[in-house]
Amino acid sequence: MQPIQGGEYQMGSTKGNADERPVHQVKVDAFWMGMHEVTWDLYEPFVYKDFELSKSGGSIPPEVDAITRPTKPYLDMTFGMGKENHPALAMTHYNAIQFCKWLYVRTGVFYRLPTEAEWEYACRAGSDTEYNYGDDASELDGYAWYRSNRGNKTHEVGQKKPNAWGVHDMHGNVAEWTYDQYIADYYQQFAEAIADNPVATPNKLYPHTIRGGSFEDDANALRSASRVPSDPVWKQLDPQIPKSNWWFPEAPFIGIRLVRPLHPPTEAEIMAYYDKAPIQDY
Repeated sequence: MQPIQGGEYQMGSTKGNADERPVHQVKVDAFWMGMHEVTWDLYEPFVYKDFELSKSGGSIPPEVDAITRPTKPYLDMTFGMGKENHPALAMTHYNAIQFCKWLYVRTGVFYRLPTEAEWEYACRAGSDTEYNYGDDASELDGYAWYRSNRGNKTHEVGQKKPNAWGVHDMHGNVAEWTYDQYIADYYQQFAEAIADNPVATPNKLYPHTIRGGSFEDDANALRSASRVPSDPVWKQLDPQIPKSNWWFPEAPFIGIRLVRPLHPPTEAEIMAYYDKAPIQDY
């Protein structure tokens, strides 16, 4: 985890899509953010109890054993792109939050998904340009895996240059979940005010906001301000009825990066964050 000092910045872009406007002032509290996306090395013990048992000497504390785990996917969720040091893939928003809960029970530390505002703040790392290193997309090869250099797959994390705050892969490799509900005109309310740690608290299954772009995307989708809504079409091949709460089998381009707030919430607030019942997807 990389420490990110609190501060203010200009969120959004005048050069992007309509949902990135208006550019507005945002205040963000201090937090730690993962230096790279969560890899299968950490995610797999959460997905597979037997795997966690083998790694823990054959025993799991009862409180950990009580955590609800994902249904075992019917596909190889690495999609043949690699596992060790590669980003974990294709989990739903609910799955990502339950992984955070598993980590909390395992470690006693509150981890969560970044808000949109936190994600963009950490991505920009003090910059006000389209990418965290500048405006020239031709320089993106040094910082990101994307359509032009990807080889049609994910890559091991941390291989490209970090941003000015030491965080890798904010552009490309896999796109990343934020906690927020995607609302196209969400920024409008902040046109003439400073947004203080804003978050669009989710209350429905679709859409949530994804950030950063992936190995499948062109350079424009990797910009610091670019926003993408989740889409139910990412489950259209899922044969289950209702469809899985845990996996997006047609989204091998989504991963997660974790945040740890400097000042954690109360135990009641933590459990309220983790324990929202999944909304069934038909």
